[in-house]
Amino acid sequence: MRTTIRLDEALLRRAKSLAAASGRSLNDFITDAVRAAVAPRAGRIAGAEVPTFKGGVLLAGVDLDDSAALLDLMDQGAHLYPRTSSRPARRAAAKPRTSRGQ
Repeated sequence: MRTTIRLDEALLRRAKSLAAASGRSLNDFITDAVRAAVAPRAGRIAGAEVPTFKGGVLLAGVDLDDSAALLDLMDQGAHLYPRTSSRPARRAAAKPRTSRGQ
């Protein structure tokens, strides 16, 4: 099928150069490029399985956007669940630095 497309001049020059370097016609090069762009990606997994973990009920008032408070809650419940991750225990927050002379 024949069609007309408009390409930026710099893009067309680059496409011609790459086509010539690979020993293909510009038509074949563009056809392959469009075919690659519309082909399904092998790396994408539709409906990927997300691991779930055993746990209790959700706590009221937990703000998942407040990571510090969430970590505190998790540390409070650490005696209920054995630590299985390699994450080191949380240290106390460092004192804020002040500039000299204050």
